[in-house]
Amino acid sequence: MTKSIHQWLLSFMSETATSITEMVLIALVYLAIFAVAGLYLVLLERRVAAWFQLRIGPNRVGFQGLLQTMADALKLVSKELTGTDRADKFLYNLAPYFVIISALMALSVFPFTQELQAFDINIGIFFLIAISSIGVIGILLGGWSSNNKFSLIGAMRSGVQTISYELSVGLSLLTMILLTGSLQLSEIVEVQKNGWLIVQGHIPAIIAFMIYMIAGTAETNRAPFDMVEAESELGAGFHTEYSGMKFAYFFLAEFINMFIISAIATTVFFGAWLSPFGITESIPWLGVFWFLGKTLLLVLLMMWFRWTFPRLRVDQLLTLEWKYLLPINLVNIVLMALIVWLNLTIQL
Repeated sequence: MTKSIHQWLLSFMSETATSITEMVLIALVYLAIFAVAGLYLVLLERRVAAWFQLRIGPNRVGFQGLLQTMADALKLVSKELTGTDRADKFLYNLAPYFVIISALMALSVFPFTQELQAFDINIGIFFLIAISSIGVIGILLGGWSSNNKFSLIGAMRSGVQTISYELSVGLSLLTMILLTGSLQLSEIVEVQKNGWLIVQGHIPAIIAFMIYMIAGTAETNRAPFDMVEAESELGAGFHTEYSGMKFAYFFLAEFINMFIISAIATTVFFGAWLSPFGITESIPWLGVFWFLGKTLLLVLLMMWFRWTFPRLRVDQLLTLEWKYLLPINLVNIVLMALIVWLNLTIQL
């Protein structure tokens, strides 16, 4: 399909104009995916919350409440944009775009199928870790520029939390990179054609996955790690002073980041678009459903965390990372290195 579009554009455009047009089209497709996925992940969250709390959930707007989040989005778009008089206007307006753009850039490298991948680079995992780190800059800017003490406290907590848990996310992914020998996402998927890495990597891979999901949940500032926007203490935390569409950017980015964390786990641990039955080779488009199915199961796991565990205190949150997850991760990397070395020795 992409080759036919490319040839059609070349028939009446220059090579440079065709490349720019294709980039714009791909960007528009990803923006559409971003908006729709964000809205319906919010709906899924509300449905899951209702299920856990024995409620019905959204059921009025559209069939079975399917258009409820669309109505909420229209409400947010139409709301007045407010802010404090003494806010740093430039940084206050810039902050939401850091969060949105970093999430959108991270989406671009995921292999939805063997053919459907916008940006396949040889440092894919490194790119994802680097880009996901930029989002916290938007949170820090938003909290500081709002000129609100609750926003500032929320932003500072976010900085501490993200910097701490990024270590565990990075080290758990590094454990799997030792096994695959590549940072490129397409190559990591190729290695898994003989079995998902969570099986190939034995016990260290299972430990790495468990640590990754805990640290990834903390990285997205979701319960039980939501000290950043602890309603009982900070109102809405770092986005207390935001309203309308700017608030929606922060809100949507949280759900897209949850999707990104789950998509990374799907790619690295569960074979991305590969099915456990080997049928995606003969029917390639089925890969999209396998990828999205696995990712949504992990999203549901993160939502399960939220409605099961109580919120941690700040000291408990940091103790969990520095005293438990980080040392376990370091030992786990050594174990994985030993397994890889032993396998190579046996092969030789």
